[in-house]
Amino acid sequence: MSEIKIVAASIVNFLKQQLEGESLSVDSRESVEVGVQCIETAFELTPEELARGVDLLQLLRQARGGPAPAQREEAERLKNEGNELMKAERHREALAKYTRAIELDPRNSVFFCNRAAAHFKLGTHEAAVADCTAALALQPNYGKAHGRLGIALTALDRHAEARAAFARAAQLEPDNESYRQNLRLAEERLSAPGAEQRLDLGGLLQNPALLSMATEMLSDPNMQNLISGLMTSSAPAPGGGAAPGGINALLEAGQALAQHMQSANPDLVEQLRRQMRPPGAGGAPGSQPPPGAPGSQPPPQH
Repeated sequence: MSEIKIVAASIVNFLKQQLEGESLSVDSRESVEVGVQCIETAFELTPEELARGVDLLQLLRQARGGPAPAQREEAERLKNEGNELMKAERHREALAKYTRAIELDPRNSVFFCNRAAAHFKLGTHEAAVADCTAALALQPNYGKAHGRLGIALTALDRHAEARAAFARAAQLEPDNESYRQNLRLAEERLSAPGAEQRLDLGGLLQNPALLSMATEMLSDPNMQNLISGLMTSSAPAPGGGAAPGGINALLEAGQALAQHMQSANPDLVEQLRRQMRPPGAGGAPGSQPPPGAPGSQPPPQH
């Protein structure tokens, strides 16, 4: 995805956020809606590309520094009001409360996770995925965000990614039976007769669980030292060709990365292995996929 498309998607997302609020007049809302349609058409933005847009308000507030204590307190109050509205099934109003809380404190992962629940209830599943991804960018080991991401991905029929999200949620919160049940249902869908078996490299590269694990790996000092040493040892030798020991260094680095991935998220590694198997290479027999999205979406409790 090009930088130009990321900027265009970010502008569209910003305008849509304004439409969700109550600050625009009727005439202004119509103008903004037309602007959104024109930008989406001009840049040929897909739902997947829109989900990868940047939160412009969040970037602006981060550049200015963190919120003041009074802003954090107000954001917390708005979040609590949103939670009560969710319990009352007033999902659109709850969405507006969470959005306002995020505007005041864009570094709070709970606000994004709760807004994802509101988006799911309203049927805007791509937006739910985007909010869960934002929450995980702020807090990679947030079990509830992984769980909600899995539910939103299931609603979009992205079952391989959903299985990885549920697996990570279950790993972080092993006592949560809902995560384990949703993981089992996702695996049944993928092992059912006729389920997609080919390797989807694009889907793997956009897998939120894989991206989250990659972020954790790159922030690990041991991994940083490994990569630095690899770059040094694999530099071209004088006169061309690989430096002595370069191939061995590559092999050692690959083994170390594989071991790190296996220990960090064994369920995701197993998912990647299954996706890389050719059709007919074996695997557990499946059952017919149960109807509907797995599990339920509990109201926010934070």
